[in-house]
Amino acid sequence: MLFDLPDHDTLYHALLHRDDRFDGQAFVCVATTGVFCRLTCPARKPKAQNCTFFATIGECIEAGYRACKRCHPLRPAAQADPAIAALLTALDERPDIRWSESHVTQMGFDLSTVRRSFKRQFGMTFLEMARQRRLREGFETLASGDKVIAAQHDAGFDSPQAFRSAFARLLGCPPSALKSGGLLRADWIKTSLGDMIAVSSVTHLHLLEFTDRKALPRELSRLRDHAKGDLGLGRYAPTDQIETELNAFLDGNQPTFDTPLAMHGTAFTKDVWRELLKIPAGHTRSYASIAAEMGRPTATRAVARANGANQIAVVIPCHRVLGADGSLTGYGGGLWRKQKLLEIERLYRPQAERLPA
Repeated sequence: MLFDLPDHDTLYHALLHRDDRFDGQAFVCVATTGVFCRLTCPARKPKAQNCTFFATIGECIEAGYRACKRCHPLRPAAQADPAIAALLTALDERPDIRWSESHVTQMGFDLSTVRRSFKRQFGMTFLEMARQRRLREGFETLASGDKVIAAQHDAGFDSPQAFRSAFARLLGCPPSALKSGGLLRADWIKTSLGDMIAVSSVTHLHLLEFTDRKALPRELSRLRDHAKGDLGLGRYAPTDQIETELNAFLDGNQPTFDTPLAMHGTAFTKDVWRELLKIPAGHTRSYASIAAEMGRPTATRAVARANGANQIAVVIPCHRVLGADGSLTGYGGGLWRKQKLLEIERLYRPQAERLPA
């Protein structure tokens, strides 16, 4: 990112007026459509509360958004690099292909060069982009109640085995292991910070994670064991509740969550999570301060591990914990999300605290 983005109101005004001063420097992600656009896009303008702005295309894709087919935000990068142009065109023309390195080399491109180019322009490789696009289609088909074969076709996989393998890498189990219904039910939630998976029982939320979190398959596997294999697709009332509360929170309208939570961890880990829940929106703590507040001043590293094991993102606010020097430190959902969450939460601080000294 070469410059700090203007505030939300400035960028939304630019979007409404198709102001080309920010064209290519900022992009808008629209929560209601799952699409990201250039600010000069001619499409009908979304409501302000449904818009999130990012400085790079990679952030938009990582957050789970598809490129708009009217303003073609990928086109400038494609025009600047013939290899990118050719591969993006091929991806649009053949979404049914399970893209691999051999396809890239057969098109006459050097793998390392293509990898660097896509990483530089989009923050992900071409193969990662293709895989994410297909898997989302398949999951949404399954969650709607259709059969695995329909999801496989919607995701563009040539064989059931390829789809099952890719699905298992994302969720930690083959699609056949997630039946309709179940003691616990998993469903897809779209937010302005990217797609999330929510798992709930009739009474409690058990998991809430961004779909690109590397620990997600392992966390789902543990929940499936906890439910003795009875983990299915769909949703219970806590998923509906957290979806509503998340949207209100990310829109700056509600600083707290009321969805009942089920915590899965050791006694110490759950004590750390309860301590995190005490941190008000708009405030931060360090690992050391949390350890001290728990009466365990020498347990800073253990607190950090428990913080990283949190599987109910945003609600149990591990993003409010910073390094001793105030640095963002690690965050399983990506540091850019942590920064965005902290920016949103500044809205919830009392007005006197937000005024400059």
